[in-house]
Amino acid sequence: MKRFVGKILLFLTVLVLIICGCTVLFFSVVPPEYVRIYTQAMVDKVNRLESIEGPRIVLVGNSNLAFGIDSAEIEDAFGIPVVNMGMHGGFGNAFDEQVCTLDVHEGDLYVIAHNTYSDDDMIPNPELVWMTIENYPELHRLIRRKDYMNMARAFPRYAFKATVKWVREKISGHEVFVDGTDGFMSRAAFNEYGDNVYPRPENDFLFTEGSVPLPQINDACVNRLNELKAWLNAQGAEMVIAAYPIGDGEFTPAEDEYISFQQELADRLDAEVISDFTDYFYGYSLFFDSNLHLTDEGVKLRTAQLIKDLTKVIKP
Repeated sequence: MKRFVGKILLFLTVLVLIICGCTVLFFSVVPPEYVRIYTQAMVDKVNRLESIEGPRIVLVGNSNLAFGIDSAEIEDAFGIPVVNMGMHGGFGNAFDEQVCTLDVHEGDLYVIAHNTYSDDDMIPNPELVWMTIENYPELHRLIRRKDYMNMARAFPRYAFKATVKWVREKISGHEVFVDGTDGFMSRAAFNEYGDNVYPRPENDFLFTEGSVPLPQINDACVNRLNELKAWLNAQGAEMVIAAYPIGDGEFTPAEDEYISFQQELADRLDAEVISDFTDYFYGYSLFFDSNLHLTDEGVKLRTAQLIKDLTKVIKP
């Protein structure tokens, strides 16, 4: 039995070494292939985060922040540098929260703005994460140990696609474009703060039954956030919870349900919930291409409301 277990351990060790060797070889040969896509704006966001000295306001969540905030307005209101780390729902809450651990300064304020507080503590789309982090060591720090196996399973598919793209470009002599390299879903659509500033003058999303789900809460998310807050507090930083934009119309759950959700969230989280979620109800016409992405006018309203909420913890 001991010999059998030993062989299994040896096999697993060799397998891990082979995978690691192949990964290193791949990244030493194939350069970053997805530098223009939307999610590689994460590289720029992390660079901004790490370039600012002193306390900062760091916005943490998915694309509801990327398409929903005017960071310059917040910075002007409080005189504190702002970094909008909002990115993509395919990363998952847990991955989004990892940015809070990259470069913590005493006096930082981390503002969490998820659209749900119920998740399985995993990365929903690990291939998308590979397309984002590629061979940027500073972004590899966002991967937790518990994510390694999930990421390892997704690596061959990512590596195959990236290699094919690289070979095609070598043969053709010009760039092979992929989805998310132009328009509002591209890296170029972001400004220096991390806001997506591609012009969004009008609504282009049709709300239907189920388009506005009521957010849920589970232990995995609550426990992880409470642990994150305790860790940030130990570094001299603070963490609060803010609301996300909610489409207000015929398919939207009653306000009472959001009030109940907010109360449960406040009861279960150690972090202060600084927003009344019903203050973030916006008409359907203020949403651009999804139930979380605001038009230009919606961004103004949401930013103004967040500034009001932040005055509860920051004196302007």
